[in-house]
Amino acid sequence: MTRTIQSVAMIGLGAIGAAYGSRLHKIVGNRLTVIANEERIERYSKTGIDVEGQTVHFHYITPEAEAVPVDLIIIAVKNAELQEAIHDMKHHVGPETIFLPLLNGISSEEEIAVVYPDNPILYSMCVGIDAIRSGHQVRFSSIGKICFGEKDKSISDNVKAVMELFDQAEIPYDVPEDIWRTLWWKFMFNVGINQTSAVLRAPYQVFQTVPAAHQWMEAAMYEVVALSEKAGVHLTEADIHSFRPILAKLAPEGKTSMLQDVDAGRKTEVEYFAGKVCELGRKYGVPTPINDQLLQIIPIIEAISDAELETLKEQVTV
Repeated sequence: MTRTIQSVAMIGLGAIGAAYGSRLHKIVGNRLTVIANEERIERYSKTGIDVEGQTVHFHYITPEAEAVPVDLIIIAVKNAELQEAIHDMKHHVGPETIFLPLLNGISSEEEIAVVYPDNPILYSMCVGIDAIRSGHQVRFSSIGKICFGEKDKSISDNVKAVMELFDQAEIPYDVPEDIWRTLWWKFMFNVGINQTSAVLRAPYQVFQTVPAAHQWMEAAMYEVVALSEKAGVHLTEADIHSFRPILAKLAPEGKTSMLQDVDAGRKTEVEYFAGKVCELGRKYGVPTPINDQLLQIIPIIEAISDAELETLKEQVTV
């Protein structure tokens, strides 16, 4: 008998979590639980989350509270928050709980497996979504799609169960033939557009209209293609070109998640993008000069943002 998903927990209610969570909420209601600390719950509960003009009041629970294990956990946090999230969701994990991590990069599934080695973990990512969260409001012109699957390429009962859930919730999705290769493909263009947009402080329009910016973005991506050959993934120039129509459809004023982090003075995921590229470059003996530079530049931008924030705090205090 094919399993069905009756209950869902979500951890991470940023732009992506809220966008997809709002659609799940329509069909499962309070059987969708958002795990958050008390401060966030108090803040979210006052106004609800406004997703494209519709106010959503999610069902919240603190990490410490006892809970019944759920069928599916969706993880929509940043990489730096993953270890905390793994700890915070422990009361919601049963022996058959499926994990669906929507993090950027190519390492989150392995990190989850270290703590929950016997649970089904679907390799997953989202692509084409341009959601931005400002306060309690989330806006997007494209909700994109969630790509997921088993690393062994099988269409398991767990994959079928998530497909059925997403069909009901009207969440666009794709189950690619090779999800591991697809994750590398997403990693490739995150390495390109996320990082260069953060350095240039540039929305998507710059990469849609300024050839030099577009070329720099793709230069960073070509380094991932070179690494993929050594890693047995075998991305090609055609994979880089396949991102072009996706970029063209994104809202010109939209911003990458890394640019949003820079604007908000938050730590970026550069260690999981350029850092990972440079690490693999050393491992495989592949030159990565563009990402070497990005790994130096972006932490400087973070430090400048921190200094600006501290100066602003001092001015307010005075």
